[in-house]
Amino acid sequence: MGGIGRSARRSPGARRWRRLVILSATFLLVACASQDTEAPASQDLSQANRLFNIGFRDISDIYIDDVAMAKLAVAGLNGLDKIDPEVSAAQMDGRIRLFVNGEETGEFAIPARDDAKGWALLTTAALGLARARSDELDAADPEQLYELVFDGMLSELDRFSRYAGRDEALENRASRDGFGGIGVRIRLIDEGVRILSVMEDTPAEKAGLRDNDIITEIDGQATVGLSQRDVVRRLRGRLRSVVALTIRRAPASDPMSLKVVRTHIVPQTVRYARLGNVAHLRVSGFNQSTTRTLRDKMRLAREDIGPDLAGYILDLRGNPGGLLDQAITVSDLFVTGGRIVSTHGRHPDSHQYFDAEPDDLAENKPVVVLVNGNSASASEIVAAALQDSGRAVVVGTASFGKGTVQTVLRLPNEGELTLTWARFFAPSGYALNRRGVMPNICTAGPVTQAEDVVNRLLDGQLPVARATERRDIDSGDEPGIKAFRATCPPGQNDEAVDLEVARRLLENPDLFARALGTEAPNTAAADIEWSALAHTQ
Repeated sequence: MGGIGRSARRSPGARRWRRLVILSATFLLVACASQDTEAPASQDLSQANRLFNIGFRDISDIYIDDVAMAKLAVAGLNGLDKIDPEVSAAQMDGRIRLFVNGEETGEFAIPARDDAKGWALLTTAALGLARARSDELDAADPEQLYELVFDGMLSELDRFSRYAGRDEALENRASRDGFGGIGVRIRLIDEGVRILSVMEDTPAEKAGLRDNDIITEIDGQATVGLSQRDVVRRLRGRLRSVVALTIRRAPASDPMSLKVVRTHIVPQTVRYARLGNVAHLRVSGFNQSTTRTLRDKMRLAREDIGPDLAGYILDLRGNPGGLLDQAITVSDLFVTGGRIVSTHGRHPDSHQYFDAEPDDLAENKPVVVLVNGNSASASEIVAAALQDSGRAVVVGTASFGKGTVQTVLRLPNEGELTLTWARFFAPSGYALNRRGVMPNICTAGPVTQAEDVVNRLLDGQLPVARATERRDIDSGDEPGIKAFRATCPPGQNDEAVDLEVARRLLENPDLFARALGTEAPNTAAADIEWSALAHTQ
């Protein structure tokens, strides 16, 4: 998770985020093996060495935990068995040994622990030897080999650190930053390509495209038989370039021809719906436009509902997260002061504190945040910030518990290396990782209708105890984590009930106040205690 967009105000003494720049180096590939097993130098191996050098260096420098490079190198080489099961590597007698077809093919002296270049040379030389002795590896595409080695290496880290090859990385960047396109969501069907939805204020909408239109041709090429990737590539293109579409629209029988001028498209992540006098804002992810779009939708809600606006439902159910800066700025639309989140890791620049600005776009209207077991990462930052500040009531189930920060590093082959480098801490001090956010109002279990929840709240059975909401648990304490999450287990609630409970809370100020409570977190004490918590994964 990287940071893009306006940063929230940091507390005094906070360091600035520094962009992690990937530097390429010129080098001479040398053999790490004995002379009789020297690996052949080639363009593929030169590229591999550049990638592995960056990988070892960045893992050594910024990964959240200190990791033995030998362990990574062996795991990376063992990843090649996905293509040729007869290839393996092991650390034996103070050396790294490579085996092909049951025979030792090469042995390599172990570089110094922090010698990223040495570890890259070793891994590259071993890869070259393996390719020279394995027909399957020699025939494989180099990009596939890079992916297997990186996947093997990163399997020794946490599950959120990963490698994306060139094509996957391009899609990742398009989701985060946008792309040249027309602004439609599509699905392949037998007759061609169905438009599932047309995004607001996009070239597609301006050109007159509608939901359920069927695209039969793109620039004269029939869409029947094309793959999803082919269609996406043809619809996307340079900004201000033109794409010609032939569409069929029921009930008309004659095809229509349209020309659409591509522009910069950022996938929509915010949708607004009016529920009586309540504004329902569903946020599906956090990309570079999320805060701006949410701000626009909140203004639209004020105009739509007017002075009778009772409050906002910020619906983060199923939201897997996204950009850290957007989580901070979304929180800052509602929170008027104090801590939003802090992050801490091994790298000096990972110790960050983000505080709220005094403005409140919601104008102090009550807020209910909806979460479930698939609300993760950036979603959990927002939910925890609004809950701990006393700004919102959180309704639903325990969230996912993905409490780590990832940084995305671009590689020379246009791929990406995503590494975990810090952990999130809620304003009240608890670590989000594995624990998740515990809602004020739990809708898991035997609840079948909103009336049940309201009656339980009126009877004093709810909300969840404040001590439970803010309890900190070592993420390595498996029984403790399990018992905590069992208090309001994810995956056992009815989404319609969540929404109705939220609406009732916002329309009844006394009920909302009862659910909210008034206790404020001690963020100063939480900052002092972070170092004791930062050792848990």
